[in-house]
Amino acid sequence: MNDTYLWRCDQPAPVDVPLETARGWLAAGVAVHAPVRGSVYGTLLNDRRALQALGDAVHQPPYKAPPQAPVLYIKPRNTLCAHGTRVVVPAGVEGLLAGAALGAVIGTTACRVREQDALACVAGYVIVNDLTVPHDSFYRPALPFRVRDHSCPMGPWIRAARLLPDPDDVTLSVYVDGIRQQQASTAGFIRPLGRLLQDITAFMTLVPGDVLLTGVPAEAPLVRAGQSVAIEIAGLGRLENHLIPESPSFTGNKP
Repeated sequence: MNDTYLWRCDQPAPVDVPLETARGWLAAGVAVHAPVRGSVYGTLLNDRRALQALGDAVHQPPYKAPPQAPVLYIKPRNTLCAHGTRVVVPAGVEGLLAGAALGAVIGTTACRVREQDALACVAGYVIVNDLTVPHDSFYRPALPFRVRDHSCPMGPWIRAARLLPDPDDVTLSVYVDGIRQQQASTAGFIRPLGRLLQDITAFMTLVPGDVLLTGVPAEAPLVRAGQSVAIEIAGLGRLENHLIPESPSFTGNKP
């Protein structure tokens, strides 16, 4: 077996190829799908800096304390799109926040797993750009801010888990029009991936093809229509998309 899973648009399912072959296809302009079709679960406030930035707000109603469990949200299927897909910035919105995220792709059914065993449930890792409309609500983010069509680019491929031995210490970088706007590390996250999987699978089952985002660094950069955004994760590669303005005739993207 090889170690890179890429879903060409002319193939019925992801194909397992060497990394150099996958890179060659992209360089030749081969169109690709998002490499997974499962449920995507995001994790809010797992970055210490993001939680600290809330200040006293975490002690206000309705919760009156910092979160004691993972704060989750879902990116449904309409949000999924691939490397190279154009993303629409809704009319009346200044831009979208580009959230660099490491996506853990589930390979075996995960239910009530223990932290020390949890990473065995991960088949591979994928780069994800969790695009959101800027908003102030963190505990209860309204759907219109997080589930816009094509607001969850991922890819270009899945890399086998064995090639990223420590998901809790990888570098995440965001580039806007080729200029680096952010660099962070999963080492700054409150819950490591194994702990996240333990806490989440204590009350729900993750199935093969699901994706768990380990968190988004604080101060995600704003990307405007007309700009390109790229997410790089050391050991995985580069995911790039171009943002365009919503036109008067816009009727919704087709994932």
